[in-house]
Amino acid sequence: MVDLIPRQHLFGNPTRYGHQISPDGKRLAWVAPLDGVLNIWSAPLDDLDAAAPVTRDRRRAVDTFGFAYDGRHLLYVQDADGDENYHVFAADLESGAHRDLTPYPGIAAGIVGMSRIVRDRVLLALNDRDARFHDLHSVDLATGERQLVVQNPGFVGFLIDESYAVRFAAENRRDGSSNLLIREGESWKRWLTFSAEDARGSGAENLNTAGNLLFCRDSRGRDTAALTQIDLESGALRTIAAHDEADIGTVLLDIETREPIAYSVTHARRSWHVLDERFREDFSFLEGQGLGDYYPSSRSENDKFWIVVTFSDTRIGEALLYDRTAKTLRPLGSARPELDGAPLAPMQPSVIRSRDGLDLVSYLTRPLGADGPGPMVLLVHGGPWARDGFGFDPMHQWLANRGYAALSVNFRSSTGFGKTFLNAGDGEWGRAMDDDLLDAVAWAVAEGVADPKRVAIMGGSYGGYATLMGLARNPDTYACGIDLVGPSNLETLVRTIPPYWEAMRAQLHRAIGDPDTEAGMTLIRDQSPVYFADRIRAPLMIVQGANDPRVKQAESDQMIAALKQSGIPVTYLLYPDEGHGLVRPANRLAFFARAEAFLARHLGGLCEPIQESEATGSSVQVLREG
Repeated sequence: MVDLIPRQHLFGNPTRYGHQISPDGKRLAWVAPLDGVLNIWSAPLDDLDAAAPVTRDRRRAVDTFGFAYDGRHLLYVQDADGDENYHVFAADLESGAHRDLTPYPGIAAGIVGMSRIVRDRVLLALNDRDARFHDLHSVDLATGERQLVVQNPGFVGFLIDESYAVRFAAENRRDGSSNLLIREGESWKRWLTFSAEDARGSGAENLNTAGNLLFCRDSRGRDTAALTQIDLESGALRTIAAHDEADIGTVLLDIETREPIAYSVTHARRSWHVLDERFREDFSFLEGQGLGDYYPSSRSENDKFWIVVTFSDTRIGEALLYDRTAKTLRPLGSARPELDGAPLAPMQPSVIRSRDGLDLVSYLTRPLGADGPGPMVLLVHGGPWARDGFGFDPMHQWLANRGYAALSVNFRSSTGFGKTFLNAGDGEWGRAMDDDLLDAVAWAVAEGVADPKRVAIMGGSYGGYATLMGLARNPDTYACGIDLVGPSNLETLVRTIPPYWEAMRAQLHRAIGDPDTEAGMTLIRDQSPVYFADRIRAPLMIVQGANDPRVKQAESDQMIAALKQSGIPVTYLLYPDEGHGLVRPANRLAFFARAEAFLARHLGGLCEPIQESEATGSSVQVLREG
C-alpha cells in the first residue's frame, strides 16, 4: 500500500516561493511563513542567510509584491479577510518603515506600473472617486503624495508609456466588442475595434520604449490569438508570432526597448520560442538542464540575473538564480521540500473529443499502481475564462494518493485554445459546457479509468457552479459533489458583482444573459442550479467565504434553502474570515480534512485521520451537516 502523504505537506504553508530579484540585482525577496502566516522576506543576494521579514502580518497571507526601481522600496498589496478591497503599501527596506499609499476606506486599489524613468513614483489605480471605475494616480513612494494622471469615464483600463503618460484606453461595448481609444489632448478617439468574437482574447499589450510600436494579442482574421506589432506612424500591422493550436502565452520583453524577445505557447504542454537571437543561447542552455517545464519569473534591470521557476507533474516548483554571463544555475529552494521522496503520481495529458467535435485538452492523474476502473474525481476549474495546465497539482496528488483518479478538463470557454473554443460557451453555462464534462466522464469510463458508479465532481467558483449544475442536470452521473464558492443563481450573481467590475458587465451578459431582458432572464433561469435543486440526488458539500465579493454568501444560502425544501442531504461550511477561496492555512486544512472524509464516505477511498490543528485551528462554522 502507498504511504499517505500528510495533508499538511500538500495544503499547508509552503516553505518559500514567489522569488523576485531587485532591479539593481542586489537583493532577493520571496514569500515564506512567519509564525505560521505567509509574509514577504528579503535578503542581500550575496548573503541569503541574512534573510529578514519585510512584513509581519499575523492574520492573513501577504504574498503579492514587487520591487520599485528606486532601489529602496518594496511594494505589496493586502485586503481584509478576503474582501478584495486591496490597499497598496510601500516598505522602506532601509528604514523598515511601511506606508499605506492608498489610505482610503472602502476602496480597491492596484499597481498599474513601475517605471525605469520615473523611479521615485508608482502608478496606481484607485476607485475612491467612483467605486465603479479606477482613476490613475502617480504616487510618491517616500511621502505618499499623489497626483491625478487621468480620470476614468468608464474604461476597462489604460495603456501607458514609461513616463506614465496615458496613450490608449480600452472600452468594452454593450454588444461584447471592444474599442481601443487613442488619447488626443483631453479627448479620446476610436482607433481600433475588436469584434465581440475577438474581444475576449484580443487587445493591446504594451508600447515599446520609443513609443512608436504597439504590441497586441490579436485573433482578427484567424482563430488563435497571435502576437502582432502596429507601427503607430504608418499604421502597418505585422504578425510577429502565431500558433495554429493555441494562443500566444507569456511574452518576454527586452528590458531596454520593451520589445518582444521570446514567447511561450501552451497546448497540452508549454514550449518556448525565441524571437531575438541575442537570447537564443540562454534558452538553449535552459532547455539542456533537464528542468522540465520552466519560466523566467523575474529579471534584474541589467538582465544579468533571471529567476527561473521549474516544475513538473511530480516536482513542486523550484526557483533557480540564472546568471546569464556565467551560465550557471543556483538553487533557491523548493516550495515544499517535505515532498521530496513522497509517492507522487505522474500526470497524463490527453485530448478528449467532445460530442460536437471540440478537442478538450485534459489532464489525468491515476493512483500509483492503478489497474482497472476505480473511483474518480472530476475537477472543474474556475473562471470559466481560465485553463488547467500540466505540472504539479496538489489536488491531483492528494486525490491520487487517496486512491482516486483525478481528471481536469479544459471545457469550452477555457482560455488559450482560440476564439472559437473560447466563445463556444456563450449561452451554454450548464448546457454544452456541462456536456463537455459528461463527455470527459464517459471517456474515463471507456478508457477503463473510472468506475461509473463512483465518480465525484468538485470545483471552485465556476467549478462550484458546474458542480451544482452537474448534480442537478445529471442526477445519476455523480456519486457526490463538492462546491467551493460557486454561484447558484446567475441573476443574483450578475446583479451583485463588485462595482469595479462594471466595465466587464457586457462580457458577463454575453456569456450568461442580460437579466434586464426577457430573453436574458429565460436563459439565466434555465442555467441557474437553484431552480433545479429538487433534481439533485447525490450528497453535496457547499463551502463559502462570508466576505466573498464576487460570489456572495447569498448564493450558497439560496442553494441551501432550496435543498432543504427538497430534503436533500447537504453539508454547509461557512468561513467568516475568508473571501473567494480559502487563504488561511488552518482553514484550508480544515476544509481538506472534511472533504477527504466526505469523499471516503461516498467513494470509498483512503482517509488520513483529522489532526488536532485541523479540528481546532479553523474559523469554520458548520451551518448544516448532511
